[in-house]
Order: sequence, then structure tokens, then C-alpha cells
Amino acid sequence: MFKKVKGLIAAPYTPMKNGGEIDLNKISLYAEKLKKDSLSGVFICGTTGEGMFLTSNERKKIAEEWVKYQSDDFKIIVHVGTTSVVQSSDLANHAQKIGAFGTSSIGPIFLKPNDINDIVDFCKIIAESAPEIPFYYYHIPSVTGLNFSMTEMINFSKIKIQNFAGIKFTHNNLVDLKSCLKIDNGKWNIFFGQDELFLSALSLGVDSYVGSTYNYMGLLFNSIIDSYRNKKIDDVISKSRVALESISRVLKYHGAVVGGKQVMKLTGIDCGQCRSPLKKISDRQRKELEKSLRELKSNLIF
Repeated sequence: MFKKVKGLIAAPYTPMKNGGEIDLNKISLYAEKLKKDSLSGVFICGTTGEGMFLTSNERKKIAEEWVKYQSDDFKIIVHVGTTSVVQSSDLANHAQKIGAFGTSSIGPIFLKPNDINDIVDFCKIIAESAPEIPFYYYHIPSVTGLNFSMTEMINFSKIKIQNFAGIKFTHNNLVDLKSCLKIDNGKWNIFFGQDELFLSALSLGVDSYVGSTYNYMGLLFNSIIDSYRNKKIDDVISKSRVALESISRVLKYHGAVVGGKQVMKLTGIDCGQCRSPLKKISDRQRKELEKSLRELKSNLIF
């Protein structure tokens, strides 16, 4: 049984230079900021990190750099999902070799299966390439088009995958989420990944989160957790409203990945622009976004 990871985990943006190549030099400052904000770790090369736009070699280099900053209270989970089970297995094996805490993968999104057992078998091959560290299935149907019951996914995976440890649950099906939390008396690590529904997940008993907004609003979300635990309901409501309004304003700038990546510049960490086919933001738009967020007058945002 692997130790559960609790708290906020950032899904980092991949820093890039003006020419589009990855910028590893920004990661040390990035890790320092997240640790200062009391985050529990990072989930790298996922959706927010534009993982599917990166080469395997780039993903390995990014993982190697992030692992330098891993500690007992700051875990590095490497997303290794690709359209190739062979390629994903190679990335998983590499993650284990360099000492990453765990791996995760989306299901097969090219020639998608119609049976959940096929997804489990796909994940089994990947997980077995890094058998000494935990494996988490990455459930994000809005991106993958794979919308199966995660309750069933857990029940099948715990039998077939020896190092299965849980789910990164990025979906709005709170009924399925609640069911996952109850399986085997809460044994499995369920990382909730839909930031807009953070408060709903918190009220259901979720204690592990992976999200893009924790990169620049980690202080705010940790404050919401503290207020909730101390039963300061008015604070929870007011801070949650700020979080939701911030997310809403960021989404107006071509979505959470494009808009959010530009917010990082306001934290002092310039992660550059996104890769094609994602849109680029102009200096004017970036200034508009900054003004929009500063209007909220919260010292817990970036």
C-alpha cells in the first residue's frame, strides 16, 4: 500500500522560450514558489503542461529537472500518457529510474476502446514498466472522450494492476466521485482535478487535489481549506467566490492552459507562450488579464 498524497498539487505549465523550445532554467524558481505556497507537489507533463505537444525526450528532461526538487513533502508525479503504450511505458520506466514519486496516464485516445477492461489492460502495461512506484489513472473525459465509471475503474484496476494507487479525477460527475472515495474505506488516492468544483469536492471529503490554478492561487485554495476546517463558513464562501471569479476571468483568454500560462508571468515566472495549435496571447491581452485579476483585490492571487 502506497502512502496517500494529500493537499494541493499543481499541474505546472511547461516553461518555454520565445522560439518554442522548453526552458528548464525556470523550473528551480517554479518549484521554490510552489513550496513557499505550501503545495504538496506537482503533476507534470499533463494537460496543463502541454504534455501531448512535447517529445518523449523533452518530457524526460522536464521530469529530470523537476525531480531535483522532490522532497518528503513535495512529490513529483509524472504524467506519461501518449497514444502509444510502448512510448508511455518507456516514459514510466524513466520516471522510476530518476526517482519520481509516481506515474499517471490517460487512457488510449486514438482508436478508443469501448470496454473499460481494455483501458485497464492498457494501463497495466504502463504501470508494470514502473512497478516500484504508484500508478494513478488520469480520468479527463472532456479531453480523452473516455467516459467510463471510475468506480468500476478502481475495482478492476486494484485486481489487475499491482501498483495501482488511485485516480486523478477531472470530471464533474460528483456521484461517481463520492463512490470512489468510499471504496475500501477510502483506501485509494483520489486527486480531484476540476478546480471550479473545488468547494463541492471539499464538502464530499476530498483531501487531494491536482489543478492548474494552484500554480498561482495555491495560497487562496489553502486558505479555503483552512477556513472550512475551522468552520468559518462566511470566509469559505467569500474566498470561493474570488476563486471562481478568477477562474472565469482567466478562461476568457483562450482557456485555462493559454490564459493561465500568462498569469504565471505575474507571479514572476515567465513560462512563455503555448505551442501550436493553442492560441498566443498579445501583450495587450496579457495586460487586460492582469488588470481584470487585480480588480478582485485579493492578496491570495499570484
